[in-house]
Amino acid sequence: MLKNIDPRLNADVLHALHLMGHGETVALVDTNFPADGVSRHTSYGKLLRLDNLTSAEAMETVLSVLPLDSPIQPSVGRMQVMGSPNEMPEVQREVQAVLRESEGEDGSLYDIERFAFYEEAKKAYCVIATGERRFYGCFLLTKGVIAPL
Repeated sequence: MLKNIDPRLNADVLHALHLMGHGETVALVDTNFPADGVSRHTSYGKLLRLDNLTSAEAMETVLSVLPLDSPIQPSVGRMQVMGSPNEMPEVQREVQAVLRESEGEDGSLYDIERFAFYEEAKKAYCVIATGERRFYGCFLLTKGVIAPL
């Protein structure tokens, strides 16, 4: 156990988030996402897991250590619902609330078409699978920087 580190973060996830550089992305995905196969295409090359967390809980946990990219550009994308791209399911609204609590007004989500999301996830630094069982609990986060002291 470490001080000031969310105990829901496991060592593998914490290590990968630490290794990421500015502008690299992490795919935070639900349990139905083809996470293992997609993760083999990423820079990290293997799947990371936060199995016992919902998408919102996992987002809160990751944001406890991961700075998001500049508020000048959107830094968290959501997978759009097929056939209803403007629909925002409850799982995404919950994540949006966590994001806004963490980032304030800059905490908005941008849209990524479902199949484009798969391709973008392959380009990510890593993929973290959650225990989220609801559909469309898939997000792409862009890492930002920590300002100098």
